[in-house]
Amino acid sequence: MNPRPVPEQNPAQPDVVLVVDFGAQYAQLIARRVREAHIYSEIVPHSVTAKELAKRKPAALIFSGGPKSVHIEGSPRIDPEIYKLNIPILGICYGAQLIAHNLGGEVSHTGIGEYGRTPITLHTSSTLFSVPDAPNSAQRQVWMSHFDSITNPPKGFVVTASTPQAPVAAFENTQNQIFGVQFHPEVAHTPQGQQMLEQFLYKGAGLTPSWTTKSFIATATQQIRNQIGQGRAVCGLSGGVDSAVAAALVHKAVGSQLTCVFVDTGLMRLGEGEQVVEAFRRSQGIDLIALDAAERFFEALRGITEPETKRKIIGELFVRVFEEAASKISGADFLVQGTLYPDVIESGSKSAAKIKSHHNVGGIPDEMSLSLVEPLRDLFKDEVRAVGTELGLPEEIVWRHPFPGPGLGVRIIGEVTPEKTKLLAKADAIVTAEIKAAGLERKVWQTFAVLPDIRTVGVMGDERTYGHLVVIRAVTSEDAMTADWARLPHELLEKMSSRIIGEIEGINRVAYDITSKPPGTIEWE
Repeated sequence: MNPRPVPEQNPAQPDVVLVVDFGAQYAQLIARRVREAHIYSEIVPHSVTAKELAKRKPAALIFSGGPKSVHIEGSPRIDPEIYKLNIPILGICYGAQLIAHNLGGEVSHTGIGEYGRTPITLHTSSTLFSVPDAPNSAQRQVWMSHFDSITNPPKGFVVTASTPQAPVAAFENTQNQIFGVQFHPEVAHTPQGQQMLEQFLYKGAGLTPSWTTKSFIATATQQIRNQIGQGRAVCGLSGGVDSAVAAALVHKAVGSQLTCVFVDTGLMRLGEGEQVVEAFRRSQGIDLIALDAAERFFEALRGITEPETKRKIIGELFVRVFEEAASKISGADFLVQGTLYPDVIESGSKSAAKIKSHHNVGGIPDEMSLSLVEPLRDLFKDEVRAVGTELGLPEEIVWRHPFPGPGLGVRIIGEVTPEKTKLLAKADAIVTAEIKAAGLERKVWQTFAVLPDIRTVGVMGDERTYGHLVVIRAVTSEDAMTADWARLPHELLEKMSSRIIGEIEGINRVAYDITSKPPGTIEWE
């Protein structure tokens, strides 16, 4: 969350801006940018109807970009009745073209597109471009990515900016509170892009920045109390920040009605079990049950190599162990999970294709006796960290790098065995230690080691070896929706490699993964 101070508001009924997704790669980024402006936002599919929107009463809508042309049959459309709801609208790229197309403007195949950094010329004073501290010039730099262009605005709209290839690079109708831009203000490559979005939110839509960490905590704790009532809840602590913040939030809401259960699956990071017990039982005073179920998990995974099957097995057994623990807690009927918004999106929704099932969404059994409590399901990772800090969690918990629910089980490619797990845990610990020693822990989004199902020939001490390969993975990201491989210093990679090979018997080769997301995912499985 943006740390700028904002006035505290009543959090009971926060304004919500809905980002209508037309298949854009940046839809999630738009939602994040709105939240950075202290306005709550969610993503909805373009199939949303005017009736559904009227029921939700959003304070504003943002139409995202998209890969299609408005002239192609079957391209995503919007319910035309939405324009009659008098909700402020901002269209971005395809969203702007759709507004023009729907309201009587003209979108043309000019034969020339615009991609990347592009200068635009401002024609008149406008809501979006009246950015404080903006250059005192009629020229601005923006980021373009389009082929079709808006050549005539709808009746009643004023053209506020253009380029040689896009006669209508921005337009607005302030009376109807509808705005459109051909460029992408949500990306970092557009200078003052965030301020332009804020101009739409604050000036164009008349919203007040009121969604803060404190307001979220106040709202979430009340919702948790309403859901759990006088019941009891159990929370599965995985060792990661998500489950830790979820536990702290629920504990704030219902106190002693929460019991946390830490299941040592045998697939945890090195020494993680002891850290969890120390942080929650001793430091936070939370009722904690620690269970050693490693043998059960290794037995269940025997002979299994398919990634989705492994996730399902680990997720289902995890919940079953929870249920066994919960059955011994009188009145326990709620299961707390640290599901995040990217988990929900990537696991498949109306607006996103399924990439892989996440342990907090698709990895649980179809039937279980506990009702789910997911207090973080609408948050991105940086927002979760801000909430954890506000709740007083230790820094080493809040800033721990993301760790998948299935643990090392999906970082071991192929069959998961105790022997492979020990090798990988040691290698992963070396990678983590060296990243921390280099002062990169907060600059790199995620770092870890992977153990592929590969053996390689090597030479160690004048003898031939046939050992395991370890792959180091490090990425930079804002929310895990997209990620780029981290450009770690060669000296750091060399030190990691030397330590892994020199200190862990059975490993004789180290590689570095330079794949971004997309096309890859952050995790290997």
